[in-house]
Amino acid sequence: MSLSRVRVAIAQLNLTVGDLKGNSAKIIASVHQAVEQGARVVLTPELSITGYPPEDLLIRPSFQRQSDVALEALMREFAALDVYVVLGHPVRCEGELFNSASVVHKGKVIGRYHKHDLPNREVFDEQRYFTPDNRPLVFEVDGIRFGLNICEDTWNRYAPEAAAAAGAEVLLVPNASPYHMGKHTIREGVVARRVQETGMAIVYANLVGGQDELVFDGASFAMDGHQRVALRMAQFEEGLAWLDAVSTPGQPIALQPVKASADELSLTAQVYEALKLGVRDYVTKNRFPGAIIGLSGGVDSALTLAIAVDALGADKVRCVMMPSPYTADISLTDSRDMVQRLGVQYDEISIEDCMQSFDQSLAPLFGGLPPDTTEENLQARIRGTLLMALSNKTGRIVLTTGNKSEMATGYCTLYGDMAGGFAVIKDIFKTWVYKLCEYRNGLSAVIPERIITRPPSAELRPDQVDQDSLPPYDVLDAILARYMEQDETVENIISSGFAKEDVIKAVKLLRINEYKRRQAPVGIRVTHRAFGRDWRYPITSKFNDLEDL
Repeated sequence: MSLSRVRVAIAQLNLTVGDLKGNSAKIIASVHQAVEQGARVVLTPELSITGYPPEDLLIRPSFQRQSDVALEALMREFAALDVYVVLGHPVRCEGELFNSASVVHKGKVIGRYHKHDLPNREVFDEQRYFTPDNRPLVFEVDGIRFGLNICEDTWNRYAPEAAAAAGAEVLLVPNASPYHMGKHTIREGVVARRVQETGMAIVYANLVGGQDELVFDGASFAMDGHQRVALRMAQFEEGLAWLDAVSTPGQPIALQPVKASADELSLTAQVYEALKLGVRDYVTKNRFPGAIIGLSGGVDSALTLAIAVDALGADKVRCVMMPSPYTADISLTDSRDMVQRLGVQYDEISIEDCMQSFDQSLAPLFGGLPPDTTEENLQARIRGTLLMALSNKTGRIVLTTGNKSEMATGYCTLYGDMAGGFAVIKDIFKTWVYKLCEYRNGLSAVIPERIITRPPSAELRPDQVDQDSLPPYDVLDAILARYMEQDETVENIISSGFAKEDVIKAVKLLRINEYKRRQAPVGIRVTHRAFGRDWRYPITSKFNDLEDL
């Protein structure tokens, strides 16, 4: 009985958009390491040469030229290697631009596949740039026939079935699939359906790393023809993994991993690691020397600080506490406690003198009007100004600390606590903030317990707590998740048991604060419906789905 065995390597790489030389260097290092371990095929992620998503860089002719030059350099690099390398890159041909994967062997492109299914939903906008193609590609290595699809192709039946019809036994799939909660489980379910329909084994290589608001989690895997996961790679880490594709006459292709699969993370651990990776890559890839965080003594800034230190190291993080006359003593005490535990640079700057100066300057203009949220917002804007001044002077980026519940309801101040360069927990509901704090303290107790247990407060007026202005966060977050993330109707949310006044208030606040969110800094996406790319509602709109209530 004749048996064919081909070792396939999955290169799970952290790539940067536009860093053609840096990305190429990572590909080269991975290929050489894979060859040392006997690999005959090396699979890299989608658009591995350029990084993903290149967005409007794809429109620039110089970007295409440099991508072509990078591909040619990689072909020369691999000319002496008897290995088949799958490289992702844009290709302009036949008067169109394609999202493509080339199979390079001994310095030549022996096959090229153009993506068929171009996603235009959620964070994706590929139809803006690329043209779809419907031609399968199959190439043979040591008696085993490999087909190619790219990412979204596997979410539909056409491209995998076309590859199987062309004779593929193993389907290689380069991916740039961004993370959201539970995404890797969804991917495996989709691939299992394609395996069931075609009988092919599938090897799925995913990008890892942060790119602006997106985080790619890796979690590459391989599934055999019986829908069994033969190999899983770690989430949120670069890596190289090997498996052997084994062909026995009359049997489906077997996939044999060379080493054990990585352990799966809990959902809370996934989210924390996604936030950590998002911060690390945004700060380092954009060449900031470090980060600045305004501490309040509250749970949001505490979580942001813990993530930043875990991502960047204590030496790269500076904290500033800016007390006002309304700041509670325990807020100062707890902030001092936390920065001591983490060992970060810490400063305190009272804003009382600035508050008095603003009050004196504005008093003639306010004409004796009573104090209201104007004075509260001034406090936030004084703090934002001080943080941005430190950012300008040191070059460090300000990490804002607002959560998704606040962004949804407008419980935040333009040019105040929204001032900064990167919003770490922008896509994290308040209830999830507490989960993540408890998770982090389970690793080591860096957040003082009182920060987690005390009632949340903006501390902008005497005896203020968040629930003076908002429904309880467990209620508010559940309403927002149903309305914003799941697109449920107001009537359905009310009929499911939520108080009518709470639903109306939450939806009204969400609608009237769109103008604030458009001016917010970019932040890390961890749900399937984040403010920004996923959420595209007009600021100016007369539509009101509360009218019939």
